[in-house]
Amino acid sequence: MTESNKNIFYFLLFLAMVGWGASWVNVKVLSSYINEFETMFLRFFITAITMIPIILVLKKSFKIDLKSLLLVIITAIVFISYMKYFFLGTKYGTASLGGAFVTTLIPINTFLILALFGNRKIEKKDAIALFIGAIGVMTMLNVWSFNLEEIFTVHNMYFILASIFWPIVTILSSKSTKISPIVFTFYLYVVTSVLNIIFFVDISEIDYSKFDKIFYINIFVLSIIASTFANTIYFLGIEKLGAREVSSFIFFVPFAAIILSAVFLKEEISISIIIGTALTIFAVKILNNIKIFKKRKT
Repeated sequence: MTESNKNIFYFLLFLAMVGWGASWVNVKVLSSYINEFETMFLRFFITAITMIPIILVLKKSFKIDLKSLLLVIITAIVFISYMKYFFLGTKYGTASLGGAFVTTLIPINTFLILALFGNRKIEKKDAIALFIGAIGVMTMLNVWSFNLEEIFTVHNMYFILASIFWPIVTILSSKSTKISPIVFTFYLYVVTSVLNIIFFVDISEIDYSKFDKIFYINIFVLSIIASTFANTIYFLGIEKLGAREVSSFIFFVPFAAIILSAVFLKEEISISIIIGTALTIFAVKILNNIKIFKKRKT
């Protein structure tokens, strides 16, 4: 890939991360129109449809083996749990806290789960990073106020649960090696939509009369920008640039969520969220050996 093409791809990755950050704002807005399961169904049904031409253009095969399909179904069940708590936490809390807290805590929880099952070894630097991350998380939750009612609010508990379920989704998804990640994600969205229709959503009971321009703008951004576009660019980035290089862009997500929440939702951004986010990002950087600024070759 030429330097010019790389720069274009970096810009697209940046937009993808902004899209992911915006999803917290979109969900906050949509929560006043529809519930968590209706949001899931509409989002992933639309996303799955729009992914079909992309998979065809990329010349990926839709073929899926039985083992991968079973893995998709199991992952979808966990994925629904994540989306439920992501939605409820954002509905009852703030999009800025959710976008900062969950996004930065996910890689830390992923590391801890892998370490718990012996897939990662906790070294000295990791222990330091986990300590810094813990301080960051406690700062975002404002534990230093020592106000138990404020710390143990229901939305904080929802955010914590979301940050636990997503690493499980990630780990389960990584077990699929026989199909392309983008195809696996496509089937994940399809199965998630089907499960919602079977168990949680009655399409005939959705009050479509409430849907206005604001609703359609947010469902479009959530489905097309934050899911179809962002996921496609992310997976292509991993293929063309490598997972380690692409992972550094994840750090834009919490700050995008914070800034967009302040702009569009008029949320007051506390200094504790900013400091806590910075600390947890630094912890994630150490845990995953991510280099944000690279030395240029002379």
